[in-house]
Amino acid sequence: MKRRITGASAAIAAALALAACSGGQPTGQSGAGGSLTFRLWDEQAAKAYEDALPAFEAATGIDVSVEVVPWNDYFTGVRNEIAAGAGPDVFWSNTNNYSEYAKGGKLVNMNEVFSDSERASWLDTAVSQYTVDGQIYGAPVITDPSVALYYNKELLDRAGVGVEELDGLAWDPAASSDSLRDIAKRLTLDSSGRNAADPGFDPNTVVQYGYNAALDGQAMLFPYLGSNGASLQDADGRFTFASPEGEAAIGYLVDLVNKDHVAPSAADTNDNGDFSRDQFLQGKMALFQSGAYNLANVQEGAGFTWGLAPQPKGPKGAVTVGNSVVAVANAADASKSDAQKKLLEWLAGPEGGRALGAVGVGFPANAEAQDSWSQYWSGKGVDVTVMATKPTGTITAPFGAKLGAAMDAYNKELKEVFLGRVGVPEGVQAAQDAANKAVDE
Repeated sequence: MKRRITGASAAIAAALALAACSGGQPTGQSGAGGSLTFRLWDEQAAKAYEDALPAFEAATGIDVSVEVVPWNDYFTGVRNEIAAGAGPDVFWSNTNNYSEYAKGGKLVNMNEVFSDSERASWLDTAVSQYTVDGQIYGAPVITDPSVALYYNKELLDRAGVGVEELDGLAWDPAASSDSLRDIAKRLTLDSSGRNAADPGFDPNTVVQYGYNAALDGQAMLFPYLGSNGASLQDADGRFTFASPEGEAAIGYLVDLVNKDHVAPSAADTNDNGDFSRDQFLQGKMALFQSGAYNLANVQEGAGFTWGLAPQPKGPKGAVTVGNSVVAVANAADASKSDAQKKLLEWLAGPEGGRALGAVGVGFPANAEAQDSWSQYWSGKGVDVTVMATKPTGTITAPFGAKLGAAMDAYNKELKEVFLGRVGVPEGVQAAQDAANKAVDE
């Protein structure tokens, strides 16, 4: 029978107490059929897994105890437990501390556990994202589908903008204008009802925004960098976005806010990641570029007809973020390796993928299971085709052992750029320098 430990303190205290008593073994003692603890940070995903795992348990004889530790405590807890030779047997990981665990021998090497053929169905972008020194230490479980444009059909109709006009939106920082800017201006209104293309438009009295350009890594910054041919980091994790292409991409976003006035001020968005979404839900923003993580929010909160359109294309096409979550195995107890492999195989396979996709919790990294996610949302009346469609390319999500400090460092500098208090070239370079300094410390 599975049990759930909800909250950081219970899970961490139990693991560390066991480590102290048993010489550093992870939680989950072996029984006749074996037992494993499996930890993740998402309550909905945990419920989906608990509903699906009985079939796995019946087939393997392995009892799986699901632990949920909230996001805010998750990575600190895992880090402390892994350092003590304790912790869950299998757990979800993003890139936070992942390479540190891998290089320190704390995780099971997937190349040694799974053959090339067994890993053939694993998502290429996830494998690349989680490869350390030529080896992968995690099995992909969920990935982010493409970002898209959420649109308010009623605001489009009032402005005389057809939904079909959104299908080919493009942006180009080297051009004087482009279709994205043109449409965003038509959809931005001041208190007198003039749009941003009108010579009499008053940017100080905006009551409706056309678009949500902001310092938003997942939905804006990273896709714009990739779509203009810039990179975020090199293979060693050093930040590289202060290139001509990177400066141009960031400068384009900053201009949408401060020059074209089609997006909210950075004073509103810099420290409130939900501001643009809330403006959209309140009917004060026509186009909202975001990911699948906002589908439920929009479905539940929008009091108007809405839909999804493709992400606008940059000079290098529509490049989205190749960001995945993997399940990793704690290497502290070699006697559990067979059971860990079976669970990882299930989590990364179609059965584990469908467990999440069929209830809309996450977009499975396993290609065979991805239709389950699309079918779930179709049943809710939402066509997610543009999100599930493979983009032109992907840009790897941020990674590295000191990622949190590095992101804090570059965001601090870029906030000043988006506020217009620091110029783009010097501000972007300062942001990159600050990020790399944090990596080096």
